[in-house]
Amino acid sequence: MVIGIGETILDIIFKGDQPSAAVPGGSSFNAMISLGRTGVPSLLVTETGDDHVGDIIVKFMTDNGVSAEYVTRRKESQSHISLAFLNENNDASYQFYKDHAHASISGRMPEVRRGDIVLFGSFFAVNPPLRPLVKAFIEKAHESKAVIYYDINFRPTHIKEIPMVIDSIKENMRMSTIVRGSLEDFSYLYGCNDMEMIYRNHISPYCKCFICTDGEKPLHLFTPGMHACYPAKKIETVSTIGAGDNFNAGFIYGLHRHGLVDAAAFPALKEEDWRRMIEYGQAFSSHVCTSIYNSISQDFADSFR
Repeated sequence: MVIGIGETILDIIFKGDQPSAAVPGGSSFNAMISLGRTGVPSLLVTETGDDHVGDIIVKFMTDNGVSAEYVTRRKESQSHISLAFLNENNDASYQFYKDHAHASISGRMPEVRRGDIVLFGSFFAVNPPLRPLVKAFIEKAHESKAVIYYDINFRPTHIKEIPMVIDSIKENMRMSTIVRGSLEDFSYLYGCNDMEMIYRNHISPYCKCFICTDGEKPLHLFTPGMHACYPAKKIETVSTIGAGDNFNAGFIYGLHRHGLVDAAAFPALKEEDWRRMIEYGQAFSSHVCTSIYNSISQDFADSFR
């Protein structure tokens, strides 16, 4: 089982200041939809409003093979909305309409077993109202020896909150098997753009396996015995909104397909195993950038079943 935990949101996508699509989204959500479409057993722990937008989101999950059993519907509350403005390079800037202070999840959580894969990240993973429950869930997953994949995904809208959440970010990394982030994430968090320094000073004291992406530039992998670099495929983009989320989905798909679910083995994993997982991640990421949607298409997913 792959278990995601994260926010849900309705992305309204603008091109040339005109809306062009409305797509259910959220970092873990986008990845889980892609995994559900490939047939990987998937569920998402999340919360959304008890409104029409929430109905759209829950139906979208179940229609795409992702269990909605652990979705909390907040009574008399509106679901989160984001406006995503695509520039001439089809990269997005965001305007969010969220009520972080009243975000909530019921106390009922799925059981995590050894061999499961857990995906979490973004501000959801450190948001103070949700933090006690998220921390307890990740701690139990860690104790169960599940593979835990942490996507930092830190937005500039939360820069002022770094002093309040930095300890939670460290706790998350300490419990994780793999940490992934973009170079942009770490420039916000640490004011640093040197990947080796980021790994040495800010990641490796807590987690030994680190993937750092940098848009269309090469991806870097760091483990205790290895630093490897993988070029990104050149493509014509339509939208980059789901690029990182679907890299996560492809990488996790590879872990599930090839049975790489022994968390203790990752620091000594062979380069060819890492390369295979990264190729899945890059394939999913490249594909999603060729459409306006946040997850891989069903036709593309069917080729991986």
